Amino acid sequence: MKHHTSRVEVDEVLESVGRQLGFVPNVLKEMSINPTVLHVYLKGQETLVRGQLTPKEQQAVQLMVSVFNDCQYCQAAHRWLGMQVGVSPSDVQALLAGGIPTGDPALAAVARATKLLLENKGWLDPEVLSTLASEGVDRARLYEIIALIGLKTISNYINHIAHTPIDESLMHG
Repeated sequence: MKHHTSRVEVDEVLESVGRQLGFVPNVLKEMSINPTVLHVYLKGQETLVRGQLTPKEQQAVQLMVSVFNDCQYCQAAHRWLGMQVGVSPSDVQALLAGGIPTGDPALAAVARATKLLLENKGWLDPEVLSTLASEGVDRARLYEIIALIGLKTISNYINHIAHTPIDESLMHG
Protein backbone atom coordinates (compact mmCIF):
# COMPACT_ATOMS: atom_id res chain seq x y z
CA MET A 1 0.00 0.00 0.00
CA LYS A 2 1.39 3.38 -0.99
CA HIS A 3 1.56 6.21 1.50
CA HIS A 4 1.18 9.68 0.05
CA THR A 5 2.30 12.59 2.19
CA SER A 6 -0.66 14.84 2.91
CA ARG A 7 -0.67 18.59 2.43
CA VAL A 8 -1.04 18.94 6.20
CA GLU A 9 2.17 16.94 6.74
CA VAL A 10 4.00 19.06 4.18
CA ASP A 11 2.75 22.26 5.80
CA GLU A 12 3.93 21.01 9.20
CA VAL A 13 7.39 20.29 7.78
CA LEU A 14 7.59 23.73 6.16
CA GLU A 15 6.44 25.39 9.41
CA SER A 16 9.17 23.53 11.30
CA VAL A 17 11.81 24.74 8.83
CA GLY A 18 10.41 28.26 9.18
CA ARG A 19 10.82 28.11 12.96
CA GLN A 20 14.44 26.93 12.58
CA LEU A 21 15.54 29.47 9.95
CA GLY A 22 13.17 32.34 10.62
CA PHE A 23 11.63 31.94 7.15
CA VAL A 24 10.57 29.17 4.77
CA PRO A 25 12.96 29.14 1.80
CA ASN A 26 11.24 29.50 -1.57
CA VAL A 27 13.07 26.42 -2.85
CA LEU A 28 11.40 24.25 -0.21
CA LYS A 29 8.00 25.71 -1.08
CA GLU A 30 8.70 24.82 -4.70
CA MET A 31 10.02 21.39 -3.77
CA SER A 32 6.83 20.69 -1.81
CA ILE A 33 5.00 20.28 -5.13
CA ASN A 34 6.33 16.73 -4.78
CA PRO A 35 6.31 15.85 -1.06
CA THR A 36 8.45 12.77 -1.65
CA VAL A 37 11.25 14.88 -3.11
CA LEU A 38 10.92 17.37 -0.24
CA HIS A 39 11.22 14.46 2.20
CA VAL A 40 14.30 13.02 0.45
CA TYR A 41 15.98 16.43 0.40
CA LEU A 42 15.26 17.36 4.02
CA LYS A 43 16.05 13.89 5.41
CA GLY A 44 19.26 13.85 3.39
CA GLN A 45 20.29 17.22 4.82
CA GLU A 46 19.30 16.10 8.32
CA THR A 47 21.32 12.89 7.99
CA LEU A 48 24.42 14.52 6.54
CA VAL A 49 24.55 17.07 9.38
CA ARG A 50 25.65 14.12 11.53
CA GLY A 51 28.43 13.18 9.10
CA GLN A 52 32.18 13.64 9.28
CA LEU A 53 32.34 17.00 7.51
CA THR A 54 32.12 20.10 9.67
CA PRO A 55 29.27 22.58 9.09
CA LYS A 56 31.77 24.91 7.37
CA GLU A 57 32.94 22.10 5.09
CA GLN A 58 29.35 21.09 4.29
CA GLN A 59 28.48 24.65 3.32
CA ALA A 60 31.62 24.97 1.21
CA VAL A 61 30.75 21.78 -0.69
CA GLN A 62 27.18 22.93 -1.32
CA LEU A 63 28.33 26.38 -2.39
CA MET A 64 30.86 24.87 -4.81
CA VAL A 65 28.21 22.58 -6.31
CA SER A 66 25.86 25.54 -6.70
CA VAL A 67 28.57 27.56 -8.47
CA PHE A 68 29.43 24.58 -10.68
CA ASN A 69 25.73 24.12 -11.59
CA ASP A 70 25.21 27.91 -11.93
CA CYS A 71 22.35 27.99 -9.41
CA GLN A 72 22.01 31.59 -8.27
CA TYR A 73 19.42 30.72 -5.62
CA CYS A 74 21.60 28.11 -3.92
CA GLN A 75 24.67 30.32 -4.21
CA ALA A 76 22.80 32.97 -2.21
CA ALA A 77 21.55 30.36 0.27
CA HIS A 78 24.95 28.79 0.92
CA ARG A 79 26.72 32.15 1.02
CA TRP A 80 24.30 33.08 3.81
CA LEU A 81 24.46 29.67 5.55
CA GLY A 82 28.24 29.54 5.19
CA MET A 83 28.59 32.89 6.93
CA GLN A 84 26.19 31.66 9.64
CA VAL A 85 28.51 28.72 10.45
CA GLY A 86 31.72 30.73 10.32
CA VAL A 87 33.09 30.52 6.79
CA SER A 88 35.11 33.72 6.41
CA PRO A 89 33.94 36.36 3.92
CA SER A 90 37.17 35.92 1.91
CA ASP A 91 36.67 32.14 1.74
CA VAL A 92 33.03 32.62 0.68
CA GLN A 93 34.21 34.97 -2.08
CA ALA A 94 36.83 32.46 -3.24
CA LEU A 95 34.19 29.72 -3.41
CA LEU A 96 31.75 31.98 -5.28
CA ALA A 97 34.50 32.67 -7.82
CA GLY A 98 34.97 28.93 -8.34
CA GLY A 99 38.25 28.95 -6.47
CA ILE A 100 39.71 27.29 -3.40
CA PRO A 101 39.56 29.07 -0.03
CA THR A 102 42.91 29.92 1.53
CA GLY A 103 42.05 30.77 5.13
CA ASP A 104 41.59 27.20 6.40
CA PRO A 105 43.68 24.24 5.13
CA ALA A 106 41.01 21.63 5.99
CA LEU A 107 38.34 23.66 4.21
CA ALA A 108 40.68 24.07 1.23
CA ALA A 109 41.22 20.30 1.04
CA VAL A 110 37.47 19.60 1.06
CA ALA A 111 36.91 22.31 -1.56
CA ARG A 112 39.69 20.88 -3.75
CA ALA A 113 38.17 17.39 -3.46
CA THR A 114 34.74 18.75 -4.37
CA LYS A 115 36.09 20.60 -7.39
CA LEU A 116 37.95 17.48 -8.59
CA LEU A 117 34.85 15.30 -8.17
CA LEU A 118 32.67 17.76 -10.08
CA GLU A 119 35.13 18.44 -12.90
CA ASN A 120 35.96 14.75 -13.36
CA LYS A 121 32.43 13.40 -12.79
CA GLY A 122 33.75 11.32 -9.90
CA TRP A 123 36.65 9.76 -11.81
CA LEU A 124 39.66 10.26 -9.55
CA ASP A 125 42.87 8.38 -10.25
CA PRO A 126 44.87 6.68 -7.46
CA GLU A 127 47.44 9.49 -7.28
CA VAL A 128 44.72 12.09 -6.73
CA LEU A 129 43.06 9.89 -4.12
CA SER A 130 46.39 9.52 -2.35
CA THR A 131 47.01 13.27 -2.38
CA LEU A 132 43.52 13.97 -1.06
CA ALA A 133 43.97 11.38 1.70
CA SER A 134 47.24 13.03 2.73
CA GLU A 135 45.28 16.30 3.01
CA GLY A 136 42.70 14.67 5.29
CA VAL A 137 40.06 13.79 2.70
CA ASP A 138 39.87 10.00 2.80
CA ARG A 139 37.28 7.84 1.06
CA ALA A 140 34.76 8.20 3.88
CA ARG A 141 34.89 11.99 3.57
CA LEU A 142 34.87 11.76 -0.24
CA TYR A 143 31.70 9.67 -0.12
CA GLU A 144 30.08 12.26 2.11
CA ILE A 145 31.06 14.97 -0.37
CA ILE A 146 29.49 12.85 -3.14
CA ALA A 147 26.27 12.58 -1.11
CA LEU A 148 26.21 16.36 -0.70
CA ILE A 149 26.82 16.82 -4.43
CA GLY A 150 23.84 14.58 -5.20
CA LEU A 151 21.59 16.28 -2.69
CA LYS A 152 22.57 19.78 -3.77
CA THR A 153 22.03 18.86 -7.43
CA ILE A 154 18.38 18.14 -6.56
CA SER A 155 17.80 21.70 -5.37
CA ASN A 156 19.99 23.25 -8.09
CA TYR A 157 18.01 21.57 -10.86
CA ILE A 158 14.64 22.34 -9.26
CA ASN A 159 15.66 26.00 -9.06
CA HIS A 160 16.69 25.94 -12.72
CA ILE A 161 13.29 24.59 -13.75
CA ALA A 162 11.25 26.82 -11.43
CA HIS A 163 13.36 30.00 -11.67
CA THR A 164 12.92 30.19 -7.90
CA PRO A 165 13.05 33.77 -6.62
CA ILE A 166 15.80 34.37 -4.06
CA ASP A 167 14.38 34.98 -0.59
CA GLU A 168 14.81 38.49 0.86
CA SER A 169 16.42 36.93 3.95
CA LEU A 170 19.16 35.42 1.79
CA MET A 171 19.90 38.68 0.02
CA HIS A 172 20.11 40.81 3.14
CA GLY A 173 20.67 38.25 5.91
